[in-house]
Amino acid sequence: MAQGFKVRDLSLAGEGRMQIEWAERHMPVLMRLRSSIGGEKPLSGVRVAACLHVTKETAVLVETLREWGAEVYLAPSNPLSTQDEVAAALAEAGIGVFAWRGMTPEEYKWALSTVAGREPDIVIDDGADLHVLLHEEMRSVGEKVWGGTEETTTGVIRLRALEREGRLLYPVIAVNDALTKFMFDNRYGTGQSTVDGVLRATNILIAGKTVVVAGYGWVGRGIAARFRGMGAKVVVTEVDPVRALEAAMDGFTVTTMDEAASLGDVFITATGNINVIDARHMEKMKDGAILANAGHFNVEINVAALEEMSVSKRRVRRYLDEYRLPDGRRLYLIGEGRLVNLVAAEGHPSEVMDMSFSNQALAVLKIARERGRLEKRVHRVERSQDEMVARLKLETMGVRIDSLTEEQKLYLQKWK
Repeated sequence: MAQGFKVRDLSLAGEGRMQIEWAERHMPVLMRLRSSIGGEKPLSGVRVAACLHVTKETAVLVETLREWGAEVYLAPSNPLSTQDEVAAALAEAGIGVFAWRGMTPEEYKWALSTVAGREPDIVIDDGADLHVLLHEEMRSVGEKVWGGTEETTTGVIRLRALEREGRLLYPVIAVNDALTKFMFDNRYGTGQSTVDGVLRATNILIAGKTVVVAGYGWVGRGIAARFRGMGAKVVVTEVDPVRALEAAMDGFTVTTMDEAASLGDVFITATGNINVIDARHMEKMKDGAILANAGHFNVEINVAALEEMSVSKRRVRRYLDEYRLPDGRRLYLIGEGRLVNLVAAEGHPSEVMDMSFSNQALAVLKIARERGRLEKRVHRVERSQDEMVARLKLETMGVRIDSLTEEQKLYLQKWK
């Protein structure tokens, strides 16, 4: 018989259940969807495999899917992001969760293989590790999948690459590209939770510091705005001329990482690319500079180069490693270069994940209802779904907006 779950400590389930209840209270859109659709059991008999950060917000999503009738299996999307008390609560509630904080690479791969081995009908992913596994090593399972969803920018990039090469085995809905996801989750969620992670890891004063933000996409925008709001002098680095221009007109200093390297007190990467902070940059950094990554994978800071450059390394705080260089300078790396807001903090606030995971739940419903009718490509979330999620969110916030009159609607349809 296949193992039903594997977590660190099942005795943490009571604490985890309280965390989940707190998240439910702050995720009213998803809870409204859960109750309004649940009686139909639209996912009855559907097997769902998810690769997501195992947090209290994720718990609200997977329990919603289970309420709708799905059989859910959950693996983490980062070896260091699992909240063990939440994993325990989900296991106690009958979710097939295989996750604990501090997994080795081998254990992480085992967890992915385990949920993929349940032969899912629908796949939910955050970073596309599970999608890629189903396209490479477990292709025979992937060929039977009805469809999938993708939560983050990095994962969408990987899936679009598969699509370009004509190798995508099933349709995928890019939940990350929903307006009610990236404009709020990526910007406000990552902005706040990155600040939270840096503060928990270091307890430094932000006011007066020079913070270098690599990348000015929606994540970078949010991080830059939040650090400026706390009194930091923010420097932005970019490769995209349009985004660089936007950052400059938003009032930030824009320059190259080669020039910013000697200026920064804190460096945060948010690009989705590799070696954004490299050895040549570290050679220029001031004594005491702090490095953090807000991108999905731990590749944006060249940690291997930092290890090679250093003469010693020690853990000085729970999530903070000190690297001493030959000339005596010390550089500090948060969370081993992994996702700072989930390693050193608790990830995004529930209020923004409410919209992201409402989109995830609705995307899973769409795949189930339109099985066999969706093209094998990366699909955008429909505007009507975005507007529905936004309207529900406004309603739960007690915000009212205007509606067009019939006269106004007709006016907008005329060319004269």
